[in-house]
Amino acid sequence: MTPRPIRHALHQVHSIVGLTISLVLACVGVTGALMSFEDEIVDHLNKDLMHVAVRSAPLLTPEEMIRRIEADNSGARVSGLTIASDPAAATRARFAREAQGTRRPSVYADPYDGRTLGTPVGEETFATIRRLHRWLLLPGDADGYGRWITGAAAVSLVALLMTGIVLRWPRRVRSLKTWLKPNFALHGRGFFWSLHSVVGTWLIPIYFITILTGLWWSYDWYKDAATWLLTGKERPAAGQKMAKGGSPDAAKAKAPRAEQGDRKAPSLDRAWSAFRDRYGASYAVATLMVPTGAGTVVRIRSVAKDAPSEAARDEIRIDGVTGKIVSAELYADKTAGETVIARVLDIHTGSMFGLAGRIMFMLAAALMPLFMVTGYLLYLSRRRLRAAALAASRRQEIPQAPPASSAHGSLS
Repeated sequence: MTPRPIRHALHQVHSIVGLTISLVLACVGVTGALMSFEDEIVDHLNKDLMHVAVRSAPLLTPEEMIRRIEADNSGARVSGLTIASDPAAATRARFAREAQGTRRPSVYADPYDGRTLGTPVGEETFATIRRLHRWLLLPGDADGYGRWITGAAAVSLVALLMTGIVLRWPRRVRSLKTWLKPNFALHGRGFFWSLHSVVGTWLIPIYFITILTGLWWSYDWYKDAATWLLTGKERPAAGQKMAKGGSPDAAKAKAPRAEQGDRKAPSLDRAWSAFRDRYGASYAVATLMVPTGAGTVVRIRSVAKDAPSEAARDEIRIDGVTGKIVSAELYADKTAGETVIARVLDIHTGSMFGLAGRIMFMLAAALMPLFMVTGYLLYLSRRRLRAAALAASRRQEIPQAPPASSAHGSLS
């Protein structure tokens, strides 16, 4: 058993940290649960928008699609075009940020005539939920204080889990009933403590996984350290991409002269044709990233038909002037550590472990407010008990006045 002074200190740490960050953790948990089945919800809401009638007419080329989409949307610049191999699937266009920093919602378009079909329902709602989950809707988003607050809350949750295990360590350690079954016969403070501690014990493994993966988006130093531990390599700087078998600058070094010399305008159609010739039989969905600046390399992120999830992406870099493949980073060629990095979001949401994993992670996130509520109830009941004990001790310290003598007794 833990010595009493140490238990008291740990209890103080657990209480102070919990009361401080519980509201943030509850917010992060609820929003995380809401996003657990985002893709399925959005797909269901937009099932009529995402599909078109298959025709005998040829599909439009990427450049023609972009021209027609931009014309239909007041000239907003398309930054990415998502094309499916299924001829009945609509093409999705994402727009670049405008001068004021805002971004228009993405749209679906008919791949046969380029006609804009509409904006997907629910996209903006989930975008707001995601910003609340990651940055608490504070100004600056990823560059603001919200990112640091949620990161600090995740680190503090580690302290809560560790101190909570020590504080609830039972005398009968091998009794699964003691560890895993709440005592519903208790009432008041005893029941709150049983529920708080037992449910917390159930969810400790899930919370540790979500913390270890969630910090990936909170701190760059954490991402750098995790990348080095998993791959033995430094994380590529922004704008660089690790080429297969080389350094982060290998892709740039191996780029054709057209990228470094004559600065001809890249052709999305030429890059798309080269991609289709090489990977056309294997891809399910591919996203063309429209080049910005003076570069001519077109990035294409694709998901193979047999990919385990949408996070299992290949990234192909093709020179838009020559049509030559500059580099190919295939998911199938990744090491175990690189696979973990590629699917860190799948691990974070539990989808890495199948449908059962997603449901368990969703429930764990949704139960986060339970610990806030029971924690506050325990704190308030503890204060009432202390106040009652203090009042009782003060009553005992007040000396009792001697009984007054009667007049008859004083004469005698």
